[in-house]
Amino acid sequence: MSHNTQGNKSVISALIGNVFVTIIKTIVAIFSGSASMFAESVHSFADTLNQSLLLVGLKRSKRPADESRGYGYGIERFFWSLISACGILFIGAGVTVYHSLDSLINHNSSNIHDFNYSIIFVLCLAFIVEGTTLVIALRELMGDKKLSRKIFEDADPVTLAVVYEDGAAVLGVVVALAAQFLMHFTGDNIYDSIGGIIVGLILGFLAVILIVKNHQYIIGKSLDENTTEEIIEFLLKDPCIENISEFKSVAVDINKYRIYTTVEWNGSPLYEEIYEAGDLKEEFDNIKNNFQEFAKLMFRTTDRIPRLVGNHIDKIEKKIREEFPQVAYVDIEIN
Repeated sequence: MSHNTQGNKSVISALIGNVFVTIIKTIVAIFSGSASMFAESVHSFADTLNQSLLLVGLKRSKRPADESRGYGYGIERFFWSLISACGILFIGAGVTVYHSLDSLINHNSSNIHDFNYSIIFVLCLAFIVEGTTLVIALRELMGDKKLSRKIFEDADPVTLAVVYEDGAAVLGVVVALAAQFLMHFTGDNIYDSIGGIIVGLILGFLAVILIVKNHQYIIGKSLDENTTEEIIEFLLKDPCIENISEFKSVAVDINKYRIYTTVEWNGSPLYEEIYEAGDLKEEFDNIKNNFQEFAKLMFRTTDRIPRLVGNHIDKIEKKIREEFPQVAYVDIEIN
C-alpha cells in the first residue's frame, strides 16, 4: 500500500462510526446522568475530533514537494497526529476524569436503574461499531504481513492512532458495561464513577503513547540500526569509497527517509576506466609530439573527471534506492 493512501480507509471508517456512536452515547448520558456513560460519550466525541484532525494531516501530507519544501509535506501527518494525541489527553482523559471524580466526591450520579437496559443496549451497539472499525484499522496496519510487534514499531502514526483509539474505545465499553452491572447488582452508584475514571485513565495512557510515537518523527526519526549498518556495508563495497566518515538519516514521511553521508573517495578506479576505454591512448599517440595539443588533451581529460565522479555517485545513489526502498533521497558528499 502506498504511503499516500495509507490510513485513509481506517480513519474514514472510524470517523463515521464515532459520529454515530457519539450521538447515541450522548443522548443516553444526558437522560441517565451516568458518569461512566458520560465518560464514554466524551471519549467518542474526542475520537471524532481526533480523526477529523488525522484526515487533515493525511490530506496535507499528500502535497508534492515544492520550492519551500524540497522533500515534500509528509511530516505534516506526524504533526496532526500529535495534535490529535494532545486532544485525547486534554479533552478525552482530562474532562472524563474530572467529571467522574466530581461525581464520586459529590455523589452526583443519579439513580439510573430505569435506564440500565438502554445503557447496556447502547454500549453493546458501540462495542459492535467500534470493534468493526478496529478490525478495519488492524487490517490496514498489517497489510499483507502477520501481526507482530515490529508492525507496531514501524507503523504509520495515523493508522496506529486509529488502532489504539478504537482499541481503547472497545476496552472503554467493556469497563462501562462492567460498571453498569456492578452498580445494578450492588445498588451502589460508586462503580459508575469508578468506571468513568478508569476510562479516562485508559485515554490518558493512550495519549502518552501516541505523543511519544509522533514526537520521534517530528524531531527527526532515523533509520533503525540494522538498516543503517546494511547501507554503510553496501557503500563500502564500491571500489571508489574507502571509508564512511559521516552518516545521517531522517524520516521525511512514513517509511520514507533521506540519508546524508560523507565518504573518503578513491578516484583510481575511474582513472582505470578511462585508460581501459583506450580513447586516451589513441588521442595521446596522435598528438604526443605537439605540446599544445597535449596540454589541450590534459585539460579535456581533467574536465572529464568531475563528470565521471558525478555519474558514478548517481549510480551509487540509484543502487541504494533500489536496494533499500525506504530510502527516497540520497546525498553523498566527498570528503
